[in-house]
Amino acid sequence: MRRQSRRPAPDGSAAATRGVIPNDPALYDRLAGEWWRPRGVFAVLHWLAAARGAMVPDAERPGAVLVDLGCGAGLLAPHLEGKGYTHIGVDLSLESLRRARLHGVLAVRGDVLAVPLADGCADVVVAGEILEHVPDLPRAVAEACRLLRPGGLLVVDTLAATALCRFLAITVAERVPRIAMRGVHDPALLVDRGVLVEECARHGVALELKGIRPSMVDAALWALKRRATVRMVPVATTAVLFQARGRRRG
Repeated sequence: MRRQSRRPAPDGSAAATRGVIPNDPALYDRLAGEWWRPRGVFAVLHWLAAARGAMVPDAERPGAVLVDLGCGAGLLAPHLEGKGYTHIGVDLSLESLRRARLHGVLAVRGDVLAVPLADGCADVVVAGEILEHVPDLPRAVAEACRLLRPGGLLVVDTLAATALCRFLAITVAERVPRIAMRGVHDPALLVDRGVLVEECARHGVALELKGIRPSMVDAALWALKRRATVRMVPVATTAVLFQARGRRRG
């Protein structure tokens, strides 16, 4: 079975030469006040939260639970309204969780590598823009799948471990204002799609992947302040940004 390499950022990388600590968790506490600013430094996460929410179906039973791993300040919450879930958010940032509570999220402080919730507690587990930040992908996948009840749905979006993704999502995006903060990603932690699929399958979840990207028209209008948000649209390749979903075997 292949294992994803989780090496420190190589010397000479963009982040290293700037003296920035790649993938620094403290970043989210320092910038907690930016979370709910739709044109702030987390703007792209608003776009992705809308696309992620669209992948979550209405709850199939009363009392259904959705566990949001790496929930941040709860940006997914508005996109779950009316769907019938108790929304539990798990994150390490206390400042982010404080803001998530203001949006109706039941906040739990915890590491996605050791989630302090019971086996099979969730009808849906969402791992949005978090897997590319963890040092142990198989363990994070095992935890996400452990939380799912039989028949439960896993929803993921993340960045692929490819040269194209490293160039577009790190080298380019970190130089464009309001697209990606410098040092937010460690290129060594981007997600090997094959490993992700294999690890999910080991835990009874068959994933289907699809590529997405921001609408270029929307992005241009957003930059001109003529549009409030940017839609994510399908793309033929999963080599940069992709979504995935699959159900745990009953």
